[in-house]
Amino acid sequence: MHRRNEELRKKLKALQGEGTVLGGIRMMVVEAFSHRLVNSWYTEDAQANEKTFCNQLLATLPKGGLLIFDLGFFKFAWFDEFTNTEKFFVTRFREKTAHRVVRSLSSGPFYRDEIIQMGLHHTNPCQHQVRLVSVLWGKSWYHYLTNVLDPAVLSPQQVCDLYRRRWRIEDAFGLTKRLLGLAYLWVGASNGVQIQIFATWIFYAVLTVVSADVAIALNQPLERISLEMVFLRLYHYARALLRGDASDLISYFTSRPQLLGLVKSERKRHRQSADQSQLIWGTAALS
Repeated sequence: MHRRNEELRKKLKALQGEGTVLGGIRMMVVEAFSHRLVNSWYTEDAQANEKTFCNQLLATLPKGGLLIFDLGFFKFAWFDEFTNTEKFFVTRFREKTAHRVVRSLSSGPFYRDEIIQMGLHHTNPCQHQVRLVSVLWGKSWYHYLTNVLDPAVLSPQQVCDLYRRRWRIEDAFGLTKRLLGLAYLWVGASNGVQIQIFATWIFYAVLTVVSADVAIALNQPLERISLEMVFLRLYHYARALLRGDASDLISYFTSRPQLLGLVKSERKRHRQSADQSQLIWGTAALS
């Protein structure tokens, strides 16, 4: 997954000569469940296409690994390369892509799970068959693509849930930009930019480890732990440590999680999402 850098602040005197300057593109691979940084690349070319990172992304993924990415990487040759190298992906299906259904694996009132062949009218068709999982969420159909053809290995519900988890990773990118200051680059040189990026993500990695330890101690899923509040409460722990009122970070946090606001409250939209999921896949289990 990649993120384009925001426009540099005009107030940076070193970069004001030519007006606002784009910081380039950074590409990052993040673990879907822990949100920990796996790898990162940077290019100064702000107009570069994200597909230029395809080779690095595929090389980073181990055999048998699975990569979740968006429509910016929709390319038949790349899909084939995953299958050729025994690696796997989950992405969205691009509307109006020419394809035919080879066979139906299963279906229900709210979902379809099919094996398809893509690129029927394309000069370079997709050489390998792929799997199309479609789900009716509310009033709209959503379509997901994977080269994991066996539903016993990856169920249609897991395909959809994995892509939805990609949007949670967007929260990780948003947090590093908004809370940790990565929205703006404070230097113009490529080396300085990379130092800022890696320093920020090293701190973010520490933050996720602390949050994961808090989640385990409180018997909560990681998604219920507010990384933002963990970050903000580090100051309170530091003050308590100086006073001699605390000696262990995790114990300090878990002894007062409500006071510190570490656990997110369950919102109405979360309950509605859970109900919708139960409606879709509970019906699937009965079909």
